[in-house]
Amino acid sequence: MTITDRLSEFVAGLSVSDIPADVILRARMLVLDCVGSIVRARHDSESTPALLAVVTATGLDHGSAHVFGDPAGYAPAAAVLLNASLAHSLDFDDTHAEAIMHAAAPIVPAALGAAEIVAASGADTLAGIVAGYEAGLRVALALPAGAHYDRGFHPSATCGAFGAAAAAARVLGLDAASTASAFGIVLSQTAGSLQFLANGAWTKRFQVGWAGMAGFMAAMLAREGFKGAAEPIEGKHGFLRAYAPAPEPERVLAGLTTEWELMRTGVKPYPSCRWAHAGIDAALSLREMHGLRAGAIQSATLGISRAGMLLVGQPAERKAAPGNIVDAQFSGPFVIASALATGKVDWGSYGLLNDPKIRSLMQRIACENDPEIEAEFPANMSGKLTVKAEGQTYTKTVIVPKGEPDNFLSESELHAKFSSLADAVLGDERAARLADAVLTLDQLNAATTLFESSSPVN
Repeated sequence: MTITDRLSEFVAGLSVSDIPADVILRARMLVLDCVGSIVRARHDSESTPALLAVVTATGLDHGSAHVFGDPAGYAPAAAVLLNASLAHSLDFDDTHAEAIMHAAAPIVPAALGAAEIVAASGADTLAGIVAGYEAGLRVALALPAGAHYDRGFHPSATCGAFGAAAAAARVLGLDAASTASAFGIVLSQTAGSLQFLANGAWTKRFQVGWAGMAGFMAAMLAREGFKGAAEPIEGKHGFLRAYAPAPEPERVLAGLTTEWELMRTGVKPYPSCRWAHAGIDAALSLREMHGLRAGAIQSATLGISRAGMLLVGQPAERKAAPGNIVDAQFSGPFVIASALATGKVDWGSYGLLNDPKIRSLMQRIACENDPEIEAEFPANMSGKLTVKAEGQTYTKTVIVPKGEPDNFLSESELHAKFSSLADAVLGDERAARLADAVLTLDQLNAATTLFESSSPVN
């Protein structure tokens, strides 16, 4: 059997009874994390109006499929596109460090879109989500993701399309052969570029949304007998060989059924690029320990890996003067300044983008590639912050940032994050009901129950 065949067999055959209890618990929490971001982004993300306008202009705003935080009905493909784009719009979604991938954003919406098509149970939907994580993350690891990333690709979009196809295929009940065909179809849709970093473009969100929709549509096409390319993952012109210089195809299947990559996925306590989170943790700790005041800080240096520098540290002049929210989310100086000046980094922090105190402090913050931190990559997204204030020098190294698998948020902390995002849109009561439904997803007779509390109060 080929690698694609074996992965397809795993996806098609996976059931909740095959999944360890700790993986099921973590999967529920990752879905909750994803849904909270969707709800808030539907109302707060600056790119949402344009997305909705296009859906309306193309006649996709009529249907029975749902978008979290939205009372309207949409065509199924449009609902997946919107949910997946929104899930990534706040940059508050989960992250797998080695795969350099936000898995939930394309995968969870694709699974739920398929669930609405076939009235799937919560158990089948959760099995599909877990299958999607394993497929998408393993494909990313086999590139390996770092080499793929260095070529300018965005793994959350490119590899996310495979994860979305797997999730939708499992929920639709496709057999192994049809699942392999879905992978062969989605191969033609694997796109996503890091060029959004040049100007803070909204393509970062859109291409992840498109990956979710592409995976969903690939599975739907395969369901109707549409023929996909053979060996789409490992073939001569398949994904791994076309998108990276020295792929490791065997990693797709390594530890399959015994090691769960989903468990190596972390969540974000802060709505910004994950590469600066260790620095934010350090900044908050130093601020509390030493009573640091923004005006007294002479300089601060964030030491990160080379991969982190690409996203939050370079070019230095641009990172020190972010012009919009996306720029700020990828600016080490901005998030560190916010943490040091206010003692927090949350969605409201971006309202301080043009605050004079924050702007002034950013000019005193630099990012650099630190050898000690580089040695932790790719196992950890570590950081070291050095702050000079009032003649003193303070240093804090964070190897495992808050929210990473080995330092995961508790259920109550994750619930609090969800509430901070959803309560303002849905109201406390409806948000609580939605959270309860998500955290019992595999016990629901119908996965679509999730949408009953997902619209704003009129």
